[in-house]
Amino acid sequence: MFSYNVSYFLEAADFIKEKLPDTPDTAIVLGSALGGFTAKMHNKISVDYADIPHFPVSTVDFHDGKLYYGIVGEKKVLCMSGRFHAYEGYSFAELSLPVRVFKLLGVKQTILTNAAGAVNLAYNPGDIMIISDHIKFSSFSPMVGPNI
Repeated sequence: MFSYNVSYFLEAADFIKEKLPDTPDTAIVLGSALGGFTAKMHNKISVDYADIPHFPVSTVDFHDGKLYYGIVGEKKVLCMSGRFHAYEGYSFAELSLPVRVFKLLGVKQTILTNAAGAVNLAYNPGDIMIISDHIKFSSFSPMVGPNI
């Protein structure tokens, strides 16, 4: 079973770092319907999740399952195209691995995206919104474990 073994995070970060030409400024985790974002990246490099030590693999059919590095505008971006979920059988330790690895790589900011519903009737499908809080129905937390 996967645990919060710091060596797992370090091994994944070291593997990814060897593939990158530079330290990314920003990491983006793409949610549903945003996979096309990677087409906007220049000087793109991709790594399959399955090749990264201890990295979970997307099981959802339409998730690309690749980590991309490239330039967007003037920013060096690391982008997850496809992600993983607790309902796929992953522990919260596994689900938190990418964000912890981003920090070890020197990423300064991470943007998480997803498809989300709302009770505000003024919102339409496709609207962009910033979520500042959520209702948590599980007792688990990805914040558990060592602060590395």
